[in-house]
Amino acid sequence: MTEPTAPLLRVAGLRKSFGTNLVLDGLDLDVAEHSCVVLIGSSGSGKSTLLRAVDLLEEVDDGVIELRGVDLADPWVDANAARARMGMVFQAYNLFPHMSVLANVALAPRLVHGRTKDEAESAAVAILERVGLGDKVTAYPDHLSGGQQQRAAIARALVNGPELLLLDEVTSALDPELVGEVLDLLAELRAEGTTMLVATHEMGFARQAADLVCFLDGGRVLESGPPEQVLGAPEQPRTREFLARLHA
Repeated sequence: MTEPTAPLLRVAGLRKSFGTNLVLDGLDLDVAEHSCVVLIGSSGSGKSTLLRAVDLLEEVDDGVIELRGVDLADPWVDANAARARMGMVFQAYNLFPHMSVLANVALAPRLVHGRTKDEAESAAVAILERVGLGDKVTAYPDHLSGGQQQRAAIARALVNGPELLLLDEVTSALDPELVGEVLDLLAELRAEGTTMLVATHEMGFARQAADLVCFLDGGRVLESGPPEQVLGAPEQPRTREFLARLHA
């Protein structure tokens, strides 16, 4: 009998408070390699804090965050080295306005991974072509549309070949007509086998691309399962209430 494959990411008993506000309350979550796990839930349910904790941008109070069996929450772990194994894309694009798109994407390969300027720029050009920005390498961020800026931010997260891609409401700052181009790119990445943990309110993307949908409520995963179950026939009253409000 074949033993089950260990998840790429395992989160267990994760707790995080900001003062008296308990944001993550013993949260458990597994992300299988080459899967797309989508986090849904109301504002304040813990989605962004979870992503930031996995990327070691928030220090947790308790719990385990394992990437390929290595506990990233261990204070002895090299946070920069661990973070270099992941790619994070935020709601805001966070591109340096005084640098070209090429320079923005090539920065991390040079500073974090020690590549030469030529190596970093070659990798950056390749990934910019991959996300449909091959003709924008010399452009500056303020000359791009919001969708193009977000695709550049995704390219920056992908350029070092991360084991795990974390995305936090990456379409929330976009005009409605620009949302589709970013979601199409994420769907392509999913089809290519990129492992993704995505917080989003885009239920169409969740239905199309998610292997697992997790509804967060009160800092815990209240309900999880395939999209057709969680989004189509949720078992928990809170999940049904959330989806009804979203559709309304």
